[in-house]
Amino acid sequence: MFITRYIERQCYDHILKSRKVLLIYGPRQSGKTTLVKHLGAKSGMKVLYLSADLSKNETLLMQRDLKTLSDLTEGYQLLIIDEAQRVQNIGLVLKIFYDEMSSLKVVATGSSSFDLANMTSEPLTGRKKVFHLLPFSLEEIRQDLNKFELDQKLDDVLVYGLYPEVYTSNNSDKIDVLEDICESYLFKDVLQLTNVKYTAKIRDLLRLLAFQVGQVVSVHELTKKLSLNRETVDRYIDLLEKSFVVFRLSAYSKNPRKEISKMDKIYFYDTGIRNYLIDNLKPISQRNDMGSLWENFIVSERKKQLFYQRKKFNCYFWRTYSGTEIDYVEEGNAGLTGYEIKYSKTKTRVPKSWKEDYDGKFLFINRKNYLDFLLDDIQ
Repeated sequence: MFITRYIERQCYDHILKSRKVLLIYGPRQSGKTTLVKHLGAKSGMKVLYLSADLSKNETLLMQRDLKTLSDLTEGYQLLIIDEAQRVQNIGLVLKIFYDEMSSLKVVATGSSSFDLANMTSEPLTGRKKVFHLLPFSLEEIRQDLNKFELDQKLDDVLVYGLYPEVYTSNNSDKIDVLEDICESYLFKDVLQLTNVKYTAKIRDLLRLLAFQVGQVVSVHELTKKLSLNRETVDRYIDLLEKSFVVFRLSAYSKNPRKEISKMDKIYFYDTGIRNYLIDNLKPISQRNDMGSLWENFIVSERKKQLFYQRKKFNCYFWRTYSGTEIDYVEEGNAGLTGYEIKYSKTKTRVPKSWKEDYDGKFLFINRKNYLDFLLDDIQ
């Protein structure tokens, strides 16, 4: 089953019309290799594909020798470097291709954005275009489905998530695929690229975060449960963010005396990963965590929408010290909008303090209208 990715058209147009190096960041197994190979075939160009996962390619590219690189790419129009973060000083290598080989177009992918981005930031200033590729979004899997058919897949999507191989696997294989992604990516690949000392601790941290989805996260509480200092916990969370495992929402506040302003909520990019970490892949009818699971799903899908549509919104949650809250808040050119997210409720009220203090919209997202919210173009 081939599913066209949302960013394909934009990446394809870039390859045809621009010389800038195309960088595609995203987690392993999110479909980067499939995408770039498809783009290469579609372009009609003569393509050289190099995977830096192979040590011979990694060593070759690390040399940064102009003649070697020129000989390597002679006769090719498009160079694709997959898993480019493995190449030492990859930014300088890409700069050589861009500066010295004007007839060659270059695409590079990286499974660890913090690594590839840090290495390419300065050398490729003004020479790159960046896209992110995350697990499938609802917009992508709906290509051959109407809204009714898409909604019929919701239960499986909530439980197993939307990593491409998971989504396209038979139900009997989904757990094995999830296990492979978690064990080979979350706890092996990422950790090898960093100086994290306590592998067990970062696994424990992920489990704690998975159980606290939808709640305000207390780093102080995490430090006590993990027996780690605050600096280490903050660094681990930052690592998990930059490797596309989790993301955070900060608190929205214009009145720190009444509202929480210095704490975050943390969500997983993929609900299947979250459910695997807490060892709960039970069907929806048997779960007792639907509130937090539903909130994670809606917020993460909205995050994908913003990524793929390249919309610049500031995203928050809102909560007063008295306990009044709004699950999700967006601030954009059109102003402020608060979203209350509930799986089964059909009605809710605008919090009085929100209505009094902010001139913003308020919308209710539930099981009946979530597709309209997650499939419409963002204005």
